[in-house]
Amino acid sequence: ISCYLMSSKHRIIHGMKRIIYALFDQKTAYKVIFTIKECNHIFGQYIIGKALDSLIIGIICFVLMCILHLQYALLISIIVGITNMIPYFGPFIGAIPGLIILLIISPKQALIFLILIFLLQQFDGNILGPKILGDSTGLPSFWVLFSILLFGGLFGFVGMIIAVPVFAVFYRLISEYICGMLRRKKLS
Repeated sequence: ISCYLMSSKHRIIHGMKRIIYALFDQKTAYKVIFTIKECNHIFGQYIIGKALDSLIIGIICFVLMCILHLQYALLISIIVGITNMIPYFGPFIGAIPGLIILLIISPKQALIFLILIFLLQQFDGNILGPKILGDSTGLPSFWVLFSILLFGGLFGFVGMIIAVPVFAVFYRLISEYICGMLRRKKLS
């Protein structure tokens, strides 16, 4: 289905624009299309930001594992980096195969790796992730954390995945509305 959608993207966009212009007056239709473009931009930036965050975490994991002389550093770091695309729980999910591998080799290495992943996750979840995702989506770091906690509490695991881009869209729409209201009142 994704391949068909991608190959027909321009026709689908053209058809959707026709429908929007048919249903709404020109000014409202323009606002709807502009909002959809903004949503597309925010979601795209979120995916790029999350990929960058995951790459950085994978590299940090590899470097730290090499410094600590843990075996299979490259393999385990790639797994941790890829699963880091899943907010909050990703590094832990990625740590399970690495933990099993290292547990077979040496329980001491497995314990060191477990502590490393815990510290890495704290760094990513509280410092690196909010900074990168905030910069890529336009949300301040506080709102990134807030959105993940709110959506995670309301919608569980799926909420945590979609929290940042959805909240960024709401944040941008509310900000534009407030700025418009202030301009009408001639306030800065």
